[in-house]
Amino acid sequence: MCDFCGRNPCDPRCPYAPEPPTVYICAACGEPIKAGEEFYEIDFEYYHEECATDAAMDILTEHFGARKGIAEEENG
Repeated sequence: MCDFCGRNPCDPRCPYAPEPPTVYICAACGEPIKAGEEFYEIDFEYYHEECATDAAMDILTEHFGARKGIAEEENG
């Protein structure tokens, strides 16, 4: 039994609780996606929810052929 939180195993909020295990590695940031975290899977690649949101257009471009351009007036 933990001397700090009084539980066995430790309460997840206890400072002495072990880190949750890594389940996936985020394709955007390279950091672990740990057990209990929300994620997105796109073409067998895994993203933290925040990373997928931040990189949404890059993901669409890379995986689904979306494109980005600059609008220009036609002359004449």
